[in-house]
Amino acid sequence: MWFMSQVSQDVASPSQTRSDTAAPRNGAEWLASLGDVPLERILFDPPPGTATEADVLRLDDRDNRKCELVDGTLVEKTMGWDEGIVEINIALLVGSFVRSRKLGACGGPSTMMRLLPTRVRLPAFSFFNHETLAMRDKSKRVPSLRPDLAVEVLSESNTPKEMAIKLDEYFQAGTRLVWYVDPRTKTVDVYTARDHMTRLTEADTIDGGEVLPGFTASVAELFVVA
Repeated sequence: MWFMSQVSQDVASPSQTRSDTAAPRNGAEWLASLGDVPLERILFDPPPGTATEADVLRLDDRDNRKCELVDGTLVEKTMGWDEGIVEINIALLVGSFVRSRKLGACGGPSTMMRLLPTRVRLPAFSFFNHETLAMRDKSKRVPSLRPDLAVEVLSESNTPKEMAIKLDEYFQAGTRLVWYVDPRTKTVDVYTARDHMTRLTEADTIDGGEVLPGFTASVAELFVVA
Protein backbone atom coordinates (compact mmCIF):
# COMPACT_ATOMS: atom_id res chain seq x y z
CA MET A 1 0.00 0.00 0.00
CA TRP A 2 1.60 3.25 -1.15
CA PHE A 3 -0.47 6.01 0.43
CA MET A 4 0.98 7.67 3.16
CA SER A 5 -8.71 27.59 -4.99
CA GLN A 6 -9.60 28.39 -7.99
CA VAL A 7 -8.24 27.33 -11.34
CA SER A 8 -5.91 29.87 -12.90
CA GLN A 9 -5.63 30.65 -16.57
CA ASP A 10 -2.17 29.09 -16.72
CA VAL A 11 -2.59 25.34 -17.17
CA ALA A 12 0.37 23.05 -16.69
CA SER A 13 1.92 21.50 -19.76
CA PRO A 14 1.05 17.92 -20.76
CA SER A 15 4.47 16.68 -19.67
CA GLN A 16 3.76 17.96 -16.18
CA THR A 17 0.43 16.19 -15.91
CA ARG A 18 0.92 12.92 -17.78
CA SER A 19 -0.97 10.04 -16.21
CA ASP A 20 1.56 7.78 -14.55
CA THR A 21 0.38 4.67 -12.77
CA ALA A 22 3.75 3.85 -11.17
CA ALA A 23 3.59 3.85 -7.38
CA PRO A 24 4.63 7.23 -5.91
CA ARG A 25 7.83 7.18 -3.91
CA ASN A 26 6.51 9.39 -1.12
CA GLY A 27 3.46 11.28 0.10
CA ALA A 28 4.26 14.41 -1.86
CA GLU A 29 4.39 12.48 -5.14
CA TRP A 30 1.15 10.70 -4.25
CA LEU A 31 -0.69 13.98 -3.61
CA ALA A 32 0.78 15.49 -6.77
CA SER A 33 -0.51 12.54 -8.80
CA LEU A 34 -4.01 13.47 -7.63
CA GLY A 35 -3.53 17.10 -8.66
CA ASP A 36 -2.69 18.47 -5.20
CA VAL A 37 -6.38 18.37 -4.27
CA PRO A 38 -7.38 19.35 -0.71
CA LEU A 39 -6.86 16.42 1.63
CA GLU A 40 -10.48 16.50 2.79
CA ARG A 41 -11.52 15.35 -0.69
CA ILE A 42 -9.41 12.18 -0.49
CA LEU A 43 -11.34 9.25 0.95
CA PHE A 44 -9.76 6.58 3.15
CA ASP A 45 -12.54 4.01 2.81
CA PRO A 46 -11.00 1.94 1.33
CA PRO A 47 -7.41 3.08 1.89
CA PRO A 48 -5.81 5.01 -0.98
CA GLY A 49 -4.20 2.72 -3.51
CA THR A 50 -6.76 -0.07 -2.97
CA ALA A 51 -10.02 1.45 -4.24
CA THR A 52 -11.80 0.01 -7.26
CA GLU A 53 -14.67 0.85 -9.58
CA ALA A 54 -16.94 -1.10 -7.22
CA ASP A 55 -16.15 1.40 -4.45
CA VAL A 56 -17.14 4.31 -6.69
CA LEU A 57 -20.49 2.61 -7.32
CA ARG A 58 -20.95 1.66 -3.66
CA LEU A 59 -20.54 5.22 -2.41
CA ASP A 60 -22.83 6.54 -5.11
CA ASP A 61 -25.54 3.97 -4.41
CA ARG A 62 -25.32 3.97 -0.61
CA ASP A 63 -24.39 7.54 0.29
CA ASN A 64 -25.00 9.51 -2.92
CA ARG A 65 -21.36 10.62 -2.78
CA LYS A 66 -19.81 11.38 -6.14
CA CYS A 67 -16.21 10.20 -6.30
CA GLU A 68 -13.68 9.81 -9.09
CA LEU A 69 -11.15 6.99 -9.15
CA VAL A 70 -7.51 8.01 -9.66
CA ASP A 71 -5.04 5.12 -9.64
CA GLY A 72 -6.77 3.32 -6.79
CA THR A 73 -7.66 6.43 -4.78
CA LEU A 74 -11.15 7.87 -4.35
CA VAL A 75 -11.31 11.65 -4.81
CA GLU A 76 -14.64 13.22 -3.92
CA LYS A 77 -16.25 15.69 -6.29
CA THR A 78 -17.58 18.75 -4.50
CA MET A 79 -20.15 21.21 -5.70
CA GLY A 80 -22.16 24.06 -4.29
CA TRP A 81 -25.28 25.99 -5.14
CA ASP A 82 -23.69 28.01 -7.95
CA GLU A 83 -22.20 24.93 -9.59
CA GLY A 84 -25.57 23.15 -9.51
CA ILE A 85 -27.35 26.07 -11.19
CA VAL A 86 -24.76 26.18 -13.97
CA GLU A 87 -24.94 22.42 -14.52
CA ILE A 88 -28.72 22.58 -15.02
CA ASN A 89 -28.42 25.54 -17.39
CA ILE A 90 -25.91 23.67 -19.53
CA ALA A 91 -28.04 20.54 -19.53
CA LEU A 92 -31.09 22.50 -20.66
CA LEU A 93 -29.29 24.46 -23.37
CA VAL A 94 -27.11 21.72 -24.85
CA GLY A 95 -29.37 18.81 -24.00
CA SER A 96 -32.41 20.27 -25.75
CA PHE A 97 -30.30 20.98 -28.84
CA VAL A 98 -28.99 17.41 -28.93
CA ARG A 99 -32.39 15.84 -28.32
CA SER A 100 -34.28 17.93 -30.88
CA ARG A 101 -31.82 16.88 -33.57
CA LYS A 102 -31.37 13.29 -32.35
CA LEU A 103 -27.59 13.72 -32.31
CA GLY A 104 -26.80 11.25 -29.56
CA ALA A 105 -27.01 11.18 -25.77
CA CYS A 106 -26.10 13.53 -22.93
CA GLY A 107 -24.88 12.67 -19.45
CA GLY A 108 -24.97 14.53 -16.16
CA PRO A 109 -22.75 14.54 -13.07
CA SER A 110 -23.75 10.95 -12.23
CA THR A 111 -22.60 9.61 -15.61
CA MET A 112 -19.46 7.62 -14.85
CA MET A 113 -16.92 6.64 -17.46
CA ARG A 114 -13.52 5.01 -17.47
CA LEU A 115 -11.40 7.40 -19.50
CA LEU A 116 -8.13 5.53 -18.99
CA PRO A 117 -7.45 2.10 -17.45
CA THR A 118 -6.99 3.49 -13.92
CA ARG A 119 -9.11 6.64 -14.14
CA VAL A 120 -12.90 6.90 -13.66
CA ARG A 121 -14.27 10.41 -14.20
CA LEU A 122 -17.65 12.13 -13.78
CA PRO A 123 -17.79 15.32 -15.84
CA ALA A 124 -20.58 17.73 -14.95
CA PHE A 125 -22.03 17.33 -18.44
CA SER A 126 -21.09 15.14 -21.36
CA PHE A 127 -22.24 14.54 -24.92
CA PHE A 128 -21.80 11.29 -26.87
CA ASN A 129 -22.59 11.09 -30.57
CA HIS A 130 -24.07 7.93 -32.11
CA GLU A 131 -20.69 6.65 -33.29
CA THR A 132 -19.29 6.92 -29.77
CA LEU A 133 -22.39 5.36 -28.21
CA ALA A 134 -22.00 2.34 -30.48
CA MET A 135 -18.74 1.55 -28.69
CA ARG A 136 -20.36 1.41 -25.24
CA ASP A 137 -20.57 -1.92 -23.43
CA LYS A 138 -24.16 -1.75 -22.15
CA SER A 139 -23.49 -4.47 -19.59
CA LYS A 140 -21.18 -2.19 -17.60
CA ARG A 141 -22.32 0.60 -15.29
CA VAL A 142 -18.94 2.28 -15.82
CA PRO A 143 -18.10 1.79 -19.49
CA SER A 144 -14.71 2.45 -21.00
CA LEU A 145 -15.84 5.44 -22.99
CA ARG A 146 -14.89 9.03 -23.66
CA PRO A 147 -17.32 11.90 -24.29
CA ASP A 148 -17.17 13.90 -27.51
CA LEU A 149 -17.86 16.99 -25.36
CA ALA A 150 -16.85 17.12 -21.69
CA VAL A 151 -17.91 19.99 -19.45
CA GLU A 152 -16.39 20.61 -16.03
CA VAL A 153 -18.01 23.19 -13.74
CA LEU A 154 -15.26 24.43 -11.46
CA SER A 155 -15.62 24.60 -7.69
CA GLU A 156 -13.43 26.38 -5.16
CA SER A 157 -11.73 23.11 -4.22
CA ASN A 158 -10.52 22.37 -7.75
CA THR A 159 -6.82 23.05 -8.24
CA PRO A 160 -5.05 24.11 -11.45
CA LYS A 161 -3.04 20.89 -11.44
CA GLU A 162 -6.12 18.71 -10.95
CA MET A 163 -7.85 20.31 -13.92
CA ALA A 164 -4.71 20.09 -16.05
CA ILE A 165 -4.49 16.36 -15.33
CA LYS A 166 -8.14 15.92 -16.31
CA LEU A 167 -7.58 17.89 -19.51
CA ASP A 168 -4.73 15.57 -20.46
CA GLU A 169 -6.94 12.56 -19.81
CA TYR A 170 -9.83 13.82 -21.90
CA PHE A 171 -7.75 14.49 -24.98
CA GLN A 172 -5.65 11.36 -24.50
CA ALA A 173 -8.88 9.35 -24.43
CA GLY A 174 -10.15 11.00 -27.63
CA THR A 175 -12.49 13.75 -26.42
CA ARG A 176 -12.72 16.48 -29.05
CA LEU A 177 -14.09 19.43 -27.09
CA VAL A 178 -13.76 20.44 -23.42
CA TRP A 179 -15.38 23.35 -21.60
CA TYR A 180 -14.14 24.52 -18.21
CA VAL A 181 -16.93 26.69 -16.79
CA ASP A 182 -16.16 28.93 -13.81
CA PRO A 183 -19.22 30.27 -11.92
CA ARG A 184 -17.10 32.70 -9.90
CA THR A 185 -15.49 34.54 -12.82
CA LYS A 186 -18.39 33.74 -15.19
CA THR A 187 -15.98 32.61 -17.87
CA VAL A 188 -15.66 29.52 -20.02
CA ASP A 189 -12.33 28.12 -21.20
CA VAL A 190 -12.96 26.27 -24.45
CA TYR A 191 -10.39 23.63 -25.43
CA THR A 192 -10.41 22.17 -28.93
CA ALA A 193 -7.02 20.57 -28.27
CA ARG A 194 -4.81 20.14 -25.22
CA ASP A 195 -2.76 23.20 -26.15
CA HIS A 196 -5.48 25.32 -27.76
CA MET A 197 -7.75 27.28 -25.42
CA THR A 198 -10.06 30.27 -25.92
CA ARG A 199 -11.44 32.11 -22.89
CA LEU A 200 -14.99 33.42 -23.25
CA THR A 201 -16.78 35.97 -21.06
CA GLU A 202 -20.46 36.81 -20.57
CA ALA A 203 -20.26 39.17 -23.54
CA ASP A 204 -19.33 36.29 -25.86
CA THR A 205 -21.18 33.53 -27.66
CA ILE A 206 -20.22 29.89 -27.22
CA ASP A 207 -20.69 27.33 -29.97
CA GLY A 208 -20.42 23.59 -30.45
CA GLY A 209 -17.67 23.71 -33.04
CA GLU A 210 -17.23 20.53 -35.05
CA VAL A 211 -18.69 18.44 -32.23
CA LEU A 212 -22.12 20.12 -32.17
CA PRO A 213 -22.35 22.14 -35.39
CA GLY A 214 -25.13 24.70 -35.30
CA PHE A 215 -25.26 25.03 -31.52
CA THR A 216 -24.76 28.55 -30.17
CA ALA A 217 -25.65 30.22 -26.89
CA SER A 218 -24.77 33.37 -25.03
CA VAL A 219 -22.20 32.61 -22.35
CA ALA A 220 -24.32 34.73 -20.00
CA GLU A 221 -27.11 32.14 -20.35
CA LEU A 222 -24.93 29.56 -18.61
CA PHE A 223 -24.92 31.65 -15.44
CA VAL A 224 -28.56 32.79 -15.32
CA VAL A 225 -30.12 32.29 -11.88
CA ALA A 226 -33.70 33.41 -12.53
